[in-house]
Amino acid sequence: MAQPIFFKQPPSSTLAELATLTGAVLVDPARGDHVIRGLASLDEAGPMHLAFFDNLKYADQLKATKAGACLVSPRFEAQVPAHVAVLRATQPFRAFVKLAREWHADALRPQSWFDNDGIAPSAIIDPSAHLEDGVIVDPLAVIGPRVEIGAGTVIGAGAVIGADVKIGRDCNVGARTAIQFALIGNNVLIHPACSIGQDGYGFIFFGPEGHLKVPQTGRVLIQNDVEVGAGTTIDRGSLRDTVIGEGTKIDNQVQIGHNVTIGRHCLLAAQIGLAGSLTIGDNVALGAKVGINNHLKIGDGAQVTAMSGVKDDIPPNGRWGGFFAKPTKQWFKEIIAVERLVQGGTADPKGERRE
Repeated sequence: MAQPIFFKQPPSSTLAELATLTGAVLVDPARGDHVIRGLASLDEAGPMHLAFFDNLKYADQLKATKAGACLVSPRFEAQVPAHVAVLRATQPFRAFVKLAREWHADALRPQSWFDNDGIAPSAIIDPSAHLEDGVIVDPLAVIGPRVEIGAGTVIGAGAVIGADVKIGRDCNVGARTAIQFALIGNNVLIHPACSIGQDGYGFIFFGPEGHLKVPQTGRVLIQNDVEVGAGTTIDRGSLRDTVIGEGTKIDNQVQIGHNVTIGRHCLLAAQIGLAGSLTIGDNVALGAKVGINNHLKIGDGAQVTAMSGVKDDIPPNGRWGGFFAKPTKQWFKEIIAVERLVQGGTADPKGERRE
């Protein structure tokens, strides 16, 4: 059985052409006519592939690679095998990605899963909804009353868009995503199975009447150029809005609680949990499985290492980690001190040595 090809195949290009396109220097101009037909990792590349190297962890793969050419920094240029043409680049991976974006533009933004170029007959669209020209709606999607969707936006199969939601131009709403009580900007990419705008977790707990639900009457505001990973949940606000700032990139399976404000150009890795009423500044990076308590402030440019639990405010440009999170220098010192105690043994109250 033939293997399926899911993305368009790139054009053949000579090494001289690739050097021009990436801004790299072809170290041996005599190899300029060598043809490259694709991109590959070092361990899977063949003579017609271009690879890259910028991490000593993969030095063994570089040594054994069969690639026709390799993007590499001047620092590691001498380690490239003689049979591999060298494209010298200050930032090899960035140059590799620049080429990949040129050759595989169709992989940057999901299109209709059904090669649809209009509105599928099985889609349900309320008569009061307004869709600009060029909107694609895949089968079984449901679009509610007074919804507005901008030109170039793709609504995936089985997606549900609730009443009065506004979605800008050139957006993608993944299959089986549900959106309500939300205003979404332009060029926003929402991957499949997201839930946006549902109730926040708001209760008065353990009262005489049981857990008393607090009405959640805010919205979700997602600004331009945001990406939301598959299976992510963004609660609408209670009294104020939940806000995702311009250019922020959110990974899969992230939980964002009600009233959270996330600044511009932040990076949130997978399985993060953000409790309600947090304020996160601009250019903040949170590692995978970070959990942050409610009503905290995370300053601009802060970074939190993966699997940390945050219970205190973090100042701008802070580097924090651990459980509970603290400045990383302090955290590392404490880890080293504990390891020394374990290795050296401790004395119990009776003075007996315990290993």
